[in-house]
Amino acid sequence: MSQKNTGTGVLENGAGKPEWAGRFAHHPGYRRMFAPGRLTVGLFLPLWQYPGELEAMRGQGDVVRRADRGGLAGLWVRDIPLHDRQFGDVGQVYDPWTYLAWLSAHTEQIALASGSVVTTLRHPIDVAKQAASIDRLSGGRLVLGVASGDRASEFPAYGIPFDQRAGRFAESLPLVRRLLTESFPRVSSPLAHLTGTTDLLPKPTVGDIPLIVTGSSRQSEEWIAEHSDGWLVYPGITHTAEGPAQLGAKIAGWRSKIRGGEFKPVITNEWIDLAEDPAHPPTPLRGGFVLRTGRNALIEQLGRWQDHGVNHVALGVQHGSRPAAEAVAEIVECVLPHFPTLDAPPARPALW
Repeated sequence: MSQKNTGTGVLENGAGKPEWAGRFAHHPGYRRMFAPGRLTVGLFLPLWQYPGELEAMRGQGDVVRRADRGGLAGLWVRDIPLHDRQFGDVGQVYDPWTYLAWLSAHTEQIALASGSVVTTLRHPIDVAKQAASIDRLSGGRLVLGVASGDRASEFPAYGIPFDQRAGRFAESLPLVRRLLTESFPRVSSPLAHLTGTTDLLPKPTVGDIPLIVTGSSRQSEEWIAEHSDGWLVYPGITHTAEGPAQLGAKIAGWRSKIRGGEFKPVITNEWIDLAEDPAHPPTPLRGGFVLRTGRNALIEQLGRWQDHGVNHVALGVQHGSRPAAEAVAEIVECVLPHFPTLDAPPARPALW
């Protein structure tokens, strides 16, 4: 079969199907965000923090729509059911599924990602049903990040012991996969009992949804390499060149555990305070939780991550001192040209 170079450093076969993408070759969201040797840029929502009243959150939708038209790769939402005062950060106000449905209706091409759904707090049937529904309504744009959860106060509120999250996560993720990809599955586990007489509808747009595991989710790297379609890892040190090198070594070690050398993307995130001065040096704030930086240093940092195997970076601007609309506009106008969003199949018309 004839092959051609796509410009991404990988080969496509004669039918225009990238060989590295496997079962996600026709997935609009996955293909927009991920390719070997390439890095794309997304945004974590919300764009500014909840100050105590929802009225003050108004206006973010307009910024999101401009980012979609500007060609940004993806939008990420978090799953934080309850506000814990001890965290000092609401994190996410809206339910992630409702939020993703709204984003699907108000954007056209941008990938929609969860970062991440806490599957230990939700039944696998509901996770699969909600994910497939969003995937269908968005035309195949959903990338499903999943996690075991780290806010201990939420677990007793759900009646679930915090120390059981590792086992619940390990059981729930394969079950979500089976519900998405099999018809009338037979399942017998502590979480579900299905006899082959019932099925989950709808099924995903292209047959499956990418499942991205966040952090360790209390699992081994071998388990993540086998059961996930990608890995969302924390960035570590971000204001020096040593940090990306350390992250790169971690990524290389994980990828060595993937059977057959299959490509699985790696994602990281960074909360930034984007300075107006393009030459502002990278400066860690709040113990390194936030990086204050000008765009020149940000572009250099993204380049280092790309060189060390990161395929997508989700930037959060909600902790910045600058109006989020300005920061996002600068990212789209000045940073995105260095890390362009990938060519992908267009989102399919919603089946509704």
